[in-house]
Amino acid sequence: MSRSFLRDTDFSPAEAAEVFALASRYKKLRASGIIDILRGESWGLLFFKKSTRTRLSFEVGVHELGGHPVMMNASELQISRGETIEDTARIMGRFLHGIVIRTFGQEIVDEFARASGLPVVNALTDLLHPCQSYTDMFTMMERFGGSSPSAEALKGRKLAFFGDTACNMAYSLALAGAMFGVEVSLCGPEEFKPAAILNKLFEDARLAPTWTFTSDPEAASRGADVLYTDVWVSMGKEDEKAERIKIMSPYQVNERLFSLAKKGAVFMHCLPAHSGEEVSEGVLRGDRSIVFDQAENRLHVQKAIISKLVQENGGKSS
Repeated sequence: MSRSFLRDTDFSPAEAAEVFALASRYKKLRASGIIDILRGESWGLLFFKKSTRTRLSFEVGVHELGGHPVMMNASELQISRGETIEDTARIMGRFLHGIVIRTFGQEIVDEFARASGLPVVNALTDLLHPCQSYTDMFTMMERFGGSSPSAEALKGRKLAFFGDTACNMAYSLALAGAMFGVEVSLCGPEEFKPAAILNKLFEDARLAPTWTFTSDPEAASRGADVLYTDVWVSMGKEDEKAERIKIMSPYQVNERLFSLAKKGAVFMHCLPAHSGEEVSEGVLRGDRSIVFDQAENRLHVQKAIISKLVQENGGKSS
């Protein structure tokens, strides 16, 4: 079975730092044209969920690495009519050189990696969003690393995440933060505090936690280098919208919270954002917001992740 990127901890901190260095290089060289890492390869992009940034960044990224992106909507495949994941994955393993998957359960990406034999990239599950957390760490590295940014710039930084702290984004930020010495303060209502699965993820990775949970948004903001939030109503939770907004309204990232953060603190959001809900319009559109830098960096970091997998799997995916 080829090496895959299914969890934030599938790369060691040293390997992740190599991914960041490669992403920085790709970002600088983008205007020079296509890099032939994936020459002659076809990579499947399998989406069970709607997407804007993830689809664009991976489709463009595979192309810019010299490969052919094969876009697949799960609702249009036989898997939607009952074909098993195992059979679908085995078929893809005969045609493709790698698969990028945005789906629901973590077990789906795990099964695709096992049954296909291909390198698989987790583009989002309900449990984790590792491509985004790596992008966020890379974006912080750029912001706080000076003229020659490296992963060392992340050590000792504090990231405060507000809202639903039992979500994939909170879990991935906690894991990636621990890999790079970032203190992650998960802040939200008690009803949405992290589940036991987060501790299990750390145990499985043999990684010491650097995250804490608090229901006090002011405490989370104090001394933070980054104030981060995500949508309060994720896909599939629309029927809970009114209740979620009511419970989470004290955790809106706004100017008051920024007044407690470090001087030079920035606002981050994986997008799409709902101005007036999880973030105020002034913060979202203000000069401390770097959300579009984040969005652009998905392209460079994901190209680097794919390239790292190709390298680790012997130079060409098989």
